[in-house]
Amino acid sequence: MSAQNLGQNASPLRLGIAGLGTVGTGTVKIIQKHAELLGLRAGRPITITAVSARDRMKNRDVDLSSYAWEDDARALALREDVDIFVELIGGEEGIAREAVLAALKSGKDVVTANKALLAIHGQELAGLAETNGRVLRFEAAVAGGIPVIKAMTESMAGNEIRRVMGVMNGTCNYILTRMESAGLPYETVFEEARQLGYLEADPTLDVGGIDASHKLAILAAIAFGTRPSFDAVEIEGIERVSIDDIRRAADMGYRIKLLGVAQMTGRGLEQRMSPCLVPADSPLGQLQGGTNMVVIEGDSVGQIVLRGAGAGEGPTASAVISDVVEIARGVRIPSFGQPAARLSVPQPARTAVPAAYYIRLQLTDKPGALAKVAAVLGDSGISIDRMRQYGHSGHEGIAPVLIVTHKTTPEAIDHAIEALPRTGVIAGEPVELRIEEV
Repeated sequence: MSAQNLGQNASPLRLGIAGLGTVGTGTVKIIQKHAELLGLRAGRPITITAVSARDRMKNRDVDLSSYAWEDDARALALREDVDIFVELIGGEEGIAREAVLAALKSGKDVVTANKALLAIHGQELAGLAETNGRVLRFEAAVAGGIPVIKAMTESMAGNEIRRVMGVMNGTCNYILTRMESAGLPYETVFEEARQLGYLEADPTLDVGGIDASHKLAILAAIAFGTRPSFDAVEIEGIERVSIDDIRRAADMGYRIKLLGVAQMTGRGLEQRMSPCLVPADSPLGQLQGGTNMVVIEGDSVGQIVLRGAGAGEGPTASAVISDVVEIARGVRIPSFGQPAARLSVPQPARTAVPAAYYIRLQLTDKPGALAKVAAVLGDSGISIDRMRQYGHSGHEGIAPVLIVTHKTTPEAIDHAIEALPRTGVIAGEPVELRIEEV
């Protein structure tokens, strides 16, 4: 039978879509626009049976008249005329989790874009899916339209993953690159991002690094065969990054990014999300605006760099559809790349890998001030690679000093940062940022 006949004659794969926000309506639009093409690619027609959202009367700029409506997503999850429950509600608890559980228990496959749900309850949901002979797919939960989940679970299945890292929140990358290009302070660009609608209702999810850390926890689980462990991610947002830091880093050939890094060591699983300096001429350093980038290092393939739109209606909906088409084709693999029951409980480990660090100080104009700073660093076992002192910052008797260290340990940096204010020659709190090799 030809692919065309198969697409025309096979029974339709019926979707129930819960959540009609940006991603939900984007998913409906793709199915309506590319119905024939999707049927050919999937080997069977893909249709929408029913939808669900909080407000039935809201204008969503898409025709929903031919679909049944459910006010309750849990009722949608239990409909007999739904084969795949598509959860696009969001949130780690409440109706989203309850509806996904109901769908899996009733024998339905699930496609979701819910990173928080997977980062917190991924092990439970993956296990339930496998117990019931179903699949749970979530390409859209990490990095929007970038096919990073499929790259790791399928294309790189023959590799031992050494490290996963990347810029996984477009809002933070927009803020940092906008600060640099326009010379604007954090507070101004933050408000600009809010006005443009780039920020979540709770901005801390973005600028506090939580959204990106959910994604990192998912990628780490796939990369290292562990249960998702969001609680073990070391998280620091971009709130304390100043325009001075961005300018000084640029002077030294670096750019600041909110960078997620996960790697397995002899001490356990390291997961951290924090502002880092990366070389300005590296792929991560050249990443502009709201774009995402994920770098995966495998023992056989080497370094893979994936770049693309990390959010938005079209890119995220595209990822949702990719999972639907995979299910239609009969691809049924474990959610995290291996059976949920075999995922190990990770031993959390604080990052111990040595790195160079950027340190910015406000040095008071006192005799021997610089010598005292050098002595503290020396006592902490830290050697200086480069140092620059700038003109007075506008405060009488205070001048910015920028130091780039040779590679040292996080413990040594912590010791130095704690000791520096006790010298009596530092105004305010010193700022330190890790310099990541990429």
